[in-house]
Amino acid sequence: MATKIRPLLAGNWKMNGTRASLDQIKAIADGVKAPLSEKIDTLLCPPASLLYVATALCDDSPLAIGAQDCHQQINGPHTGDISAEMIADCFGTHVIVGHSERRRNHAESDMLVRAKAEAAHAFGLTTIICIGETAYERNSGQTLDVLKRELGASVPESSTSETTVIAYEPVWAIGSGQIPTRADIEEAHAFMRDELVERFGTDGRNIRLLYGGSVNGDNAAELLAISNVNGLLVGGHSLKAVDFLAIYGAFERQFA
Repeated sequence: MATKIRPLLAGNWKMNGTRASLDQIKAIADGVKAPLSEKIDTLLCPPASLLYVATALCDDSPLAIGAQDCHQQINGPHTGDISAEMIADCFGTHVIVGHSERRRNHAESDMLVRAKAEAAHAFGLTTIICIGETAYERNSGQTLDVLKRELGASVPESSTSETTVIAYEPVWAIGSGQIPTRADIEEAHAFMRDELVERFGTDGRNIRLLYGGSVNGDNAAELLAISNVNGLLVGGHSLKAVDFLAIYGAFERQFA
């Protein structure tokens, strides 16, 4: 991991969580504290129904709260959608865009992901832009081609190291319990870094690159030790405080 880049641990709750889950958010917020919180950033993205309450619950905590998606328009006849302005109005600071489940289940294109990221940037939100290959693409040797295409088309020109995080999530690894080899992750992250530097110059060296896909407390430390892995995007293991804080502990060991 490049120590000059401030790491990020992000949790994506997906379509999980009710008011009864707020005690887990509070427990995570209580566990995210100095001195480690002064060295890394920590984020939870609960469902939109909990966004405002979660931000209020974490008001005195270093734990940031974000959303899982946003619409590309500010407002309008878009039933069921949430805009970047609405997220900011609820005191959210981040938003995930382009997650493979959105790309697959809602047929989201790279250009739509780009438009959503631009909308988020317009309202001061930090975007976590997700990219990654399917099992078919991986098995046919297309991984780097997919990363190049999705980076180029999904990441807007408005992106900077302050406004944008890239999350590499191999689609086949999400929730499967399987992860790429250390060498494969290192190759993918080195490739993404080179692409970002070529496009954004020096600032491309500072854009955080997260790994996501079956991350847990047992493999977090090993993942963090890989070059150009600047943090982790966690799914199921972010739902319970005990699991998420175990991953937080891996960061503590890395930065003690």
